Amino acid sequence: MTLKRFESIITTDRQLREHQTNGLKWTVAHAYNGSPEYRAKLDRAGVAPENIQSLDDLKKLPFTTAADLRDGYPFPLRAVPFEKIVRIHSSSGTTGKRKNLCYTQKDVEDWCHFFARAYEMAGVTPEDRVQIAVGYGVWTAGIGFQLGCEKVGAMALPIGPGNVDMQCQFLLDLQPTVLCCTASMGLLMAEEVNRRGIGDKIRIKKIIYGSERASISMRKKISELFGGAELFDITGLTELYGPGTGIECPDHDCIHYWADYYIMEIVNPDTLETVPDGEWGEMVVTTLCKEAVPLIRYRTRDITRIIPGSCTCGTIMPRHSRIRGRTDDMFKFRAVNIYPSTIDAIVSGIPALGSEYQIHLSRDASERGMMRLVVERAKDIGEERNEELSKELVHQVKKKVLITPVAEIVPYGSLPRSERKSKRVFDTRIEDPIV
Repeated sequence: MTLKRFESIITTDRQLREHQTNGLKWTVAHAYNGSPEYRAKLDRAGVAPENIQSLDDLKKLPFTTAADLRDGYPFPLRAVPFEKIVRIHSSSGTTGKRKNLCYTQKDVEDWCHFFARAYEMAGVTPEDRVQIAVGYGVWTAGIGFQLGCEKVGAMALPIGPGNVDMQCQFLLDLQPTVLCCTASMGLLMAEEVNRRGIGDKIRIKKIIYGSERASISMRKKISELFGGAELFDITGLTELYGPGTGIECPDHDCIHYWADYYIMEIVNPDTLETVPDGEWGEMVVTTLCKEAVPLIRYRTRDITRIIPGSCTCGTIMPRHSRIRGRTDDMFKFRAVNIYPSTIDAIVSGIPALGSEYQIHLSRDASERGMMRLVVERAKDIGEERNEELSKELVHQVKKKVLITPVAEIVPYGSLPRSERKSKRVFDTRIEDPIV
């Protein structure tokens, strides 16, 4: 398989190392000279730009975390003047403050370029019609999928998430060949297509999904209900441009990531030491040409492993396994990043509720994602207020987190206590392998 218009000009491992070395040196100098936060961080670590001369020097650099983005709100780690910033994107944070990321025009163009490369990796061409069923707004998803689609020259159908009737109408009337969505949305649409008996009237050949993990059985079910459609897992995070930073290749045994735009390390999350290729650990990324908010050894908290050796698909770009989980307590539900602390703040804001709660994530009989919040009433609050409190809790979660859970109010003292950290999240959505 050979990439075409958007493939990298790099063709050998040696060229890639030279490119990464030059990009690393540029990024450290750019961050040091442009960002007071980075300058202070590097000074504390005793590292100056001239100390970075090779990829081996990467280990001298301090890690960057989500806390750095939170503490620098609203324009964290900004390394260019405001007049060079053309866009802001945002994702959720641990304390209610969003992680805002700035983009220069070049950042946007680079993102469009490698997103188009991701589409090409999946075999999308200008002859395709792409139905985009991911979130629009301040998130990176919708506009990222759309601009990458338009860059590759395919026809974009930007519907956004939900609205099943419109989704099915477009599948029938506009005959798209590619569907972009979350895994959960893909399953929902697959079941709806099957329920309506329109499978033989639509033309979906490929499904590009991201934002959440999908088990092997879930992928198989989506493909079967869509008449054998080919699935591609696409990766990305807002801090690192957005979606499109890597994608599953047509051989379907890995994710290729764009090593000409960022360096990936896998570290032990406890010791922060780099682990050998093939071992699972936390993904750490360092950008090579990102202007507005460069990333230096950013801890993504995603768990994966680098797969050594060359891929049978033929691309020079290195590869990693599908994301297996997280090292922190954040979880994703219906493409929304959620921290238990956010739910905690909502529960605390309703006086008649107690402090103890649990978050149960599961799939129903049709494998659609479900969130059930089990929350204690406050002491001396009677059972007759359960319905009122349940409605208020659902309303506040929907308002602040943009998802609708099921709420269950239970008596004070009925949830287990522990002298250790209480277990808050119970996730049974994926019980079989993802890789």
